[in-house]
Amino acid sequence: MQVKAIGKYIRISPFKARRTANLIKGKRVQEAVSILKLTPRKSSRIIEKILKSAMANAKNNFNLFPDHLYVKKALVDKGPTLKRVKPRARGRADVMRRRTSHITIVLESSEK
Repeated sequence: MQVKAIGKYIRISPFKARRTANLIKGKRVQEAVSILKLTPRKSSRIIEKILKSAMANAKNNFNLFPDHLYVKKALVDKGPTLKRVKPRARGRADVMRRRTSHITIVLESSEK
């Protein structure tokens, strides 16, 4: 059985979040939480929070034990880009792009 949790409009670029999400693909849930706790990146705290939400969904909605779960998919998709204007020299302006992400974590039970 598959259980998922989605975090939308997260203020981190998808490129940075994908580097961390790729670390936990295919790992057991306890191992994935340990990896995220020891990874010194902003995205690791965000992905850990979404992973714990997926674990809570599995426990409360489907009565699955966290010991039998593993990370089947960890997807990071591009969200909308916030555009901000930054003044530059000689009266010009640059567009600053604040990228956002949609992060999806899918867990699956390892026992059939």
